[in-house]
Amino acid sequence: MNIDFYERIWMWMAGVIVVLFMSFVGASTFGQGLHPPSHIETIDPTKVFQDPRFSRIGTPTELPDGTIEVQLAAIMFSFVPNEIRVPPGRRIRFRMTSGDVTHGFMIAGTNANSMIVPGYISQFTTTFESPGDYLLICHEFCGTGHHAMHGRVVVDPAAPVAAGAAPAHQGAH
Repeated sequence: MNIDFYERIWMWMAGVIVVLFMSFVGASTFGQGLHPPSHIETIDPTKVFQDPRFSRIGTPTELPDGTIEVQLAAIMFSFVPNEIRVPPGRRIRFRMTSGDVTHGFMIAGTNANSMIVPGYISQFTTTFESPGDYLLICHEFCGTGHHAMHGRVVVDPAAPVAAGAAPAHQGAH
């Protein structure tokens, strides 16, 4: 097969560009120590409600450092609990998992956004500065009832908060 001189030049240039691109991606990934956000903590998705790490689902609990932890589970087609009450101006740590399929967790009007994957525990911390009602929605298609999967976060100065001991997962990040 006879390949024209200019075609060979363009093929080599395309190959060099691909190699350069892959080199830059590799160098920046390993050189800067990039890794997926959150920590990796696993859970048996069939035993979410029996797992001691999720023994306080629906009860905002104050941790020793002053952060309020809210545990929740996502199941087709609802959040458990469906309504979360937290005080304003406090650090709120959401810990969540799924017992069935991948779900989304987004609090409308805030930057609170995460994926909830079965077998893994998702966690992030945020602060609600002002009282109000915030819509909680699933933004990952999870089945035929996905459109009805929503809840609410009520930010209320009178929100009850339980005192709690240091959680077993505190060092896992």
